[in-house]
This record gives sequence, C-alpha cells and structure tokens, in this order.
Amino acid sequence: MNRNVDEIKVATRYQLDTITNMAMTLRLSEKEQRALKKRAERDGVSMQDAARRAIREYLDNSEHTTRVIDAAKQIMKVHAEAIEQLGD
Repeated sequence: MNRNVDEIKVATRYQLDTITNMAMTLRLSEKEQRALKKRAERDGVSMQDAARRAIREYLDNSEHTTRVIDAAKQIMKVHAEAIEQLGD
C-alpha cells in the first residue's frame, strides 16, 4: 500500500517539476538579425521579446485569415444562388 502512495508522490512531483516553457534556436541571416536588433532597440525590448511578439502576431493574423476565409466560404455556400443571380 505504501508503494502506491510513493508512486503517486513521484508522479505528482514529476508533473509539478515539468518545464512548461520550450527553448528553441532561431537561425537568422545577418540581414534579419540586424533588422531584428534595430527593431528591438527602437521598441525598447530584447531581441527575444521582439521575436516572440512577431511570432504571436503572425499566429494571430493567420488565425484571423483562416476565420475570414471560412466565413467567406460559408457565405458563398449559403447564398450561392443569390450570388449567381447577381453575376448574370
């Protein structure tokens, strides 16, 4: 019975100690690195923060574009007949 309790303690400790942030290496050309450094300095942030901001904006914009395309497809589907008549 104690073994089960010990296994739970180990499993719980492992989950609590798990690193939630992921590190990665970003390889940039010299031109990209200079531009990132310049932009970060202008914004008063680190290059890392500037890169993370750019990634978040890219993901947000991509998601927005996907939603707009999906909505347009839905409109085309629902109103196909009316759209066709307008084209005539």
